[in-house]
Amino acid sequence: MQLKSRNDQELISLYLIGDQQAFETLLLRHKDRIYTSIYLFVKDSELAEDIFQEVFIKIVDTIRKDKYNNEGKFLQWALRIAYNMCVDNFRRSKRMTMVSSSANFDVFNTIESTDDHMQDTIIKSQTHEKLRSLIDHLPDEQREVIILRHYADMSFKEIAQMTRVSINTSLGRMRYALINLRKLVEENQVAL
Repeated sequence: MQLKSRNDQELISLYLIGDQQAFETLLLRHKDRIYTSIYLFVKDSELAEDIFQEVFIKIVDTIRKDKYNNEGKFLQWALRIAYNMCVDNFRRSKRMTMVSSSANFDVFNTIESTDDHMQDTIIKSQTHEKLRSLIDHLPDEQREVIILRHYADMSFKEIAQMTRVSINTSLGRMRYALINLRKLVEENQVAL
């Protein structure tokens, strides 16, 4: 059976018995989403690369020490580690994080799209750029819940656990984020 068709737990089990390609397959499967979530928090491609490497070192260490529990939620577990490392970095640097793109990285380039016409692609790119700019103006808690929900594809329950707040608080933050985004769209006369 090909490694790509194996689920995450099977790949971890194969890695534990010495199959290095199994871990490489696991890494390739999830690296874009993990890197994207890190980058959206730190807004620095070099720092995101460093944290990304630290995340996978921690993942490897935890798996090798047989401390990873088989819940079938590898990606959520890895995103939790990434989030915690971003928070640790934030506390160390004591600087605000903002969501935006740079010349080297654009989060929307990691999203697959179907064969759009060139004009549609340009319009979509411009819309995403405007939306990213508006997200930058949201309060930290609201920006965080949007990143975790829409870019990391986490459920509100997972967001609540990761940020250590109630589900109602995470839902409320999303509600206020959407209200504030609507206001920003109207104020800036952005066509989405």
